[in-house]
Amino acid sequence: MVEVSTKNKTGYRLIHQLRSFLLPFGVAGVVPFFLVVRFNPFRLRHSIEFPFVQLPIGLVLFLLGLFLLVITIRLIIRIGKGTLAPWNPTQKLVTEGIYGYVRNPMITGVAFLILGEAILFGALSLVIYLLAFMIINTLYFKISEEPGLAKRFGDDYREYRKNVRMWIPRLRAWHSDKDSSPKD
Repeated sequence: MVEVSTKNKTGYRLIHQLRSFLLPFGVAGVVPFFLVVRFNPFRLRHSIEFPFVQLPIGLVLFLLGLFLLVITIRLIIRIGKGTLAPWNPTQKLVTEGIYGYVRNPMITGVAFLILGEAILFGALSLVIYLLAFMIINTLYFKISEEPGLAKRFGDDYREYRKNVRMWIPRLRAWHSDKDSSPKD
């Protein structure tokens, strides 16, 4: 049996974590870049031109989205023992942290990133892209993701889904009855 060194394990974990950022980076970085910078498929102009308003609001939304992205990926890796990628899904249902407020904080984070970019660049094409992104993800989650999670995690997921909304965060975090058991 070959033993893997700690250095190799650390490198593998880092690559594993960095791969989790690829899909959101593509959706919130590459596609908006092509929509705004490389070409404008709808030939739409800026909807507002108030940089003193656009800059702080767009930046705050973008940074909020980035924050959600980072903490979501961290929870998926640390608690769920998986990644965002369908080829390496979580092994444990994650309901802690931001997941106690909203079921899909990654999508919410990416939506904030795209909305922040739309405001920063004054790009109506990104608002249209954001609407399409949310519609497609809502359909995907309802048709594929949620039935798959219910099959994998059973009643735990069904209880979670019943108590935590898909996109709009709760004001107070939800905790399952299992979480409220006394700890030593």
